[in-house]
Amino acid sequence: MSDLFWLNDAQMARLEPYFPKSHGKPRVDDRRVLSGIIFINRNGLRWRDAPKEYGPHKTLYNRWKRWSDKGIFAHMMAGLAAEHGEKKTVMIDATYLKAHRTASSLGAKKGGRGRLIGRTKGGMNTKLHAICDSNGRPISFFVSAGQVSDYIGARALLSSLPDVDWLLGDRGYDADWFREALQDKGIRACIPGRKQRKTTVKYPLDGVDAPSRHRCAKVAVSKFATRRKRPWRRLAL
Repeated sequence: MSDLFWLNDAQMARLEPYFPKSHGKPRVDDRRVLSGIIFINRNGLRWRDAPKEYGPHKTLYNRWKRWSDKGIFAHMMAGLAAEHGEKKTVMIDATYLKAHRTASSLGAKKGGRGRLIGRTKGGMNTKLHAICDSNGRPISFFVSAGQVSDYIGARALLSSLPDVDWLLGDRGYDADWFREALQDKGIRACIPGRKQRKTTVKYPLDGVDAPSRHRCAKVAVSKFATRRKRPWRRLAL
């Protein structure tokens, strides 16, 4: 199949430092298995529907389950995100992950964390809060139940903000405490004020009018949701 996904040599070179050491019997080919896992998640397939080019579907699932439980994938994502190199602008936004119709009926495991599924106007959802670089690539995440406000997501992500000049966001992040926290970090906020604000928010222009900055912010913060998250069917559904 010509439309299969395969990690290239450069991508594998960046991932290999995060691989666990193999003890005893050598692992099945990492490139083939990880490419298959990405293909499954990207297209929202069942494990058993994995193309035969990726090998047995049980091998893909077992690697996904084992490395997920050990935190290897989370460590991999955190390490890659730390190499972002963004110096100028970051963006903050949140997007809903629609819970499967059967998800809310599944009970959480005894002694485990909650399922992070909450009721919203659109039904049962999980909410993904993210900090992204100027190209819409995620730097850090915070996952919550769907009804959790953007303010709580912003508070959770505040400590992970890199040293940049600007933060772009929509009206959902217009809070005095958040603006003050950004100012303490030396970050200028490009966040439009809420309509019910009693005092108008003043913006440093730096040669660009505020409406233009707001239009740019609105387009920029949607990059993650439209280009980065939604094509990943297993996550979006």
